[in-house]
Amino acid sequence: MGARGYADPEIAALLERSQQLVIETGGLGSALHFSVLYGIWVVAYVGGNAKRLLDLAREFLSLAESQATSGPCLIGHRIRGASLMVVGNYREALPHLTLAASLYQPDEHRELAFRYGQDVGATALCYLAWALWHNGFLAQATLTADRAIRHAREFGHAHTLVYTLWHAATVSLLARDAVRVSALANEVVGISAEHGFAMWLAYGNVFEGWAAARRGEVAAGIGRMRAGIAAAAATGARLFEPLFLGLLAEGLALDGSAAEALAQLDAAVAAAARTGNAAALADLRRSRGLALQSLGAAANDDGADVAFTQAIAEARRQGSRFYELRAATSLARLWRDQGRGAEARDLLAPIYGWFTEGFDTPDLKEAKALLDELV
Repeated sequence: MGARGYADPEIAALLERSQQLVIETGGLGSALHFSVLYGIWVVAYVGGNAKRLLDLAREFLSLAESQATSGPCLIGHRIRGASLMVVGNYREALPHLTLAASLYQPDEHRELAFRYGQDVGATALCYLAWALWHNGFLAQATLTADRAIRHAREFGHAHTLVYTLWHAATVSLLARDAVRVSALANEVVGISAEHGFAMWLAYGNVFEGWAAARRGEVAAGIGRMRAGIAAAAATGARLFEPLFLGLLAEGLALDGSAAEALAQLDAAVAAAARTGNAAALADLRRSRGLALQSLGAAANDDGADVAFTQAIAEARRQGSRFYELRAATSLARLWRDQGRGAEARDLLAPIYGWFTEGFDTPDLKEAKALLDELV
């Protein structure tokens, strides 16, 4: 998995054959059986088969809850939480991931890294950080991601470290911290190149390309993102295709290529529908609205209004507080420009008012600045 990526077809075939052998030899519920079940789940997860994920996670967790040891239960709650986030259910994901992180005991669970590909404590913290961000707790998400990195560095396992660095970089990406994304992604690329981790190398290049575009190296960043997306697909990884295409669209928009950005966003939404991966859907719809605005014409303002409204509704359905705030800020800004300031404030003020932390981040700063204009 480290060398080829989790969704490589040969790996998938080996795991299916392994499960058959476990059944034939009476190994159901054994430590080996759990590692095989996890492998089958992660192939579906990284391969972009969200429709199968929840069933596999339920099966794993149901079997794990009957075990005397806590390791399978930890993994079960972690993959259940991750599966829920893929389909866009951030509210229900958070308690599963909180429990998974709390179950980790270094002395008891350290050896599981060599059955599951990376340390299970680090993975639980990584996904908990993602869930905390979506639920509106950026400061806690950042602290959890930092804790995961410290743990991974102390653990001394290259695949655990690269896994953790990239997932921590995703928290910074969600928070729009391009400087930190670049630092973490560069480390991901370096470790991946050294150890031959093909998928993580591709993922790291996508993030570094996005960070480059954000710091003004737009053409180079777009090129690096395109190369990273193609390299990820070559490993069979489709899970983050909607997110990655959205990042590419952002780079294209910075380059003044609004029409191509719109085309990439449409492709991203189509990929989300095809795979069932709705994790980034709300923000893709918001980005689509921004691309339409960039094209000009009054009709595009109407289209942008629809896109922003859809983004807010999707974020609320999923329980992503930050995606909701981001989309509401975009719609409120549009309404302000249309002379609908009171409506804009009524929309944005209660959403902004919910937050209790993370006020130094771009999303909350932009929302506050806009609200100050709308007094």
